[in-house]
Amino acid sequence: MPNLSALKQRLDAWRKTAAPVRLIVISFVLLILLGCLLLILPVSSAAGAFTHPLDALFTATSATCVTGLSVVDTTSHWSPFGQAVILGLIQLGGLGLSTFATGFSLLVRRRLGLREMVLTGEASGGDMPDAPALLKLMLGFTFLCEGLGAGLLMLRLVPRYGAQGIWPSVFVAVSAYCNAGFDILGFVPGNSSLTAFAGDPLVCLTIDGLIITGGLGFVVVRDIYLCKIQPPLRRQSRKRLNFHSQVCLRATGLLLLIGTLGFFLLESGGSMAGMGLGARLNAALFQSVNTRTAGFASVDIGAQSSFTKVLSVALMFVGGCPGSTAGGVKATTFVVLLVTVASTLRGRSEASVLGHRFSPGMVYKSLTVVLLGLGVVFADATALALLNPQLRFIDVLYEAASAFGTAGLTAGVTTQLESVSRVILCLTMFIGRVGPLSFGLSIWMRAKPEPAILPEGRMLVG
Repeated sequence: MPNLSALKQRLDAWRKTAAPVRLIVISFVLLILLGCLLLILPVSSAAGAFTHPLDALFTATSATCVTGLSVVDTTSHWSPFGQAVILGLIQLGGLGLSTFATGFSLLVRRRLGLREMVLTGEASGGDMPDAPALLKLMLGFTFLCEGLGAGLLMLRLVPRYGAQGIWPSVFVAVSAYCNAGFDILGFVPGNSSLTAFAGDPLVCLTIDGLIITGGLGFVVVRDIYLCKIQPPLRRQSRKRLNFHSQVCLRATGLLLLIGTLGFFLLESGGSMAGMGLGARLNAALFQSVNTRTAGFASVDIGAQSSFTKVLSVALMFVGGCPGSTAGGVKATTFVVLLVTVASTLRGRSEASVLGHRFSPGMVYKSLTVVLLGLGVVFADATALALLNPQLRFIDVLYEAASAFGTAGLTAGVTTQLESVSRVILCLTMFIGRVGPLSFGLSIWMRAKPEPAILPEGRMLVG
């Protein structure tokens, strides 16, 4: 077997020299293809028949990229095995395949090599030296949150539906924490996603908590534990959160407040009409949380006004925090650009907030991510509008932003799209999950020496 041995050596050599960001992107591609092959099989469908390859690819991409868009009904089309495959893709895609591979190395008590530490840092957004500790926290905290969430959902679903409510509770808990938006509650009478539970605080607030926690990022979670929870347990004084955590928490709170107020004011007489004040506030908060990345819906999205959809597009585009299960350009990127614009308007040469300034490199990176994201969303929306002229542009823009932000909310457009449009959405979901900058680097990045220092170019702008 000399040829196979030589091929293995080449693959090992390539793996050791390839950029970590490229390995992460490739791991997502391989996971999607594996999921697609499994979902095509008759054992994955409730009818026991082969699933169309494009439908299987779309579902596998949506699950791996923790989006939630679907071209078939998750409850009725897929068998328990198919649903388990989707849940596995959500879990692996939410945390990153490299995270689980590195976690396995720790479980068998093998020390992490430099390569694995870099991969873990890239996947989680954490610092490389803290990779082993961060990884253990990621896995342990994830399974703890999902277990608690499933238990709380069972308190509502099991008394109402018996043993039939156990599996949906587990499925929805994992899907919510990973910000995926898939659910298997189609058996609930009159249910579309979570519309049957719009006024149920136990279900909605449990899912809200899972989504927010999963969307904060593991670096923030670890910082909260080390600075706010652990010190009192050791009879020590609490410490100040690091700068990254402060920005993430404040940005998350601000976006949730804007979304909740916006949906409450815009939809009280629309999709929330007929609800009491408490139910409307609950539905507005639920929609604000889910619009940024998760994809569950407790109201009819298609019935929302155009103004509400524009607000939703903005929230989906921003998304969650870095190193989390959320999508979008990330809340910290939004903060960097917002502060930079505010500082420029005030005539300041540097952007600063909370006693810290942003480096030019951070500003450049944030601007690049936003411009690439806008380009992907509007290119996708334009292509969908041209291929599906019967659809309104606001609806295809909503769908494109949902795919890019891995939000998974739909205005009823996805199931109406033809094959080429679905492939375009698959690519958009993939770019949104791995990040437009990471996607671009994985394709164009080359190992080249730094160029010589060039003279500064001066010109007028603005």
